[in-house]
Amino acid sequence: MNTPTALEARISHIFKAPAERVFAAWLDPNMVGKWMFGPAVRDEEVVSIEIDPKPGGVFSFLVRRQALVVDHIGTYLKIEKPKRLEFSWGVKGMSDNSKVIVDITTHDSGCELVLVHELHPDWIEYLERSKQGWALMLAELEKNLS
Repeated sequence: MNTPTALEARISHIFKAPAERVFAAWLDPNMVGKWMFGPAVRDEEVVSIEIDPKPGGVFSFLVRRQALVVDHIGTYLKIEKPKRLEFSWGVKGMSDNSKVIVDITTHDSGCELVLVHELHPDWIEYLERSKQGWALMLAELEKNLS
């Protein structure tokens, strides 16, 4: 039986901040609550952000969107400071998990972050929305690092 090939939502962003600061923002609960979730990104309230930043460690990003409470969950698969982060990504109660890979390369004036969100082929209608969402979040991250 063949496994379907994952779809890739791939985006990149240039930061003026050093790679170490950009990388650290992915593993700091206070920072994640400022750029990945919350009112600066979309109409929602951060309920809790829990992060166990080690390979095999898990995270939970609990947000309230109107009457709906959504728990974004995952497991850290690889943490190579300050250049690579890999984690599973899903919503509690849903069976389809995806994978996110973040690569950060140092440049003279900062760094470049390349993000690949691997989605199951069944989620093809969410591919562009996934790219747009990550682009919005990375732009918000840049604002929080300035």
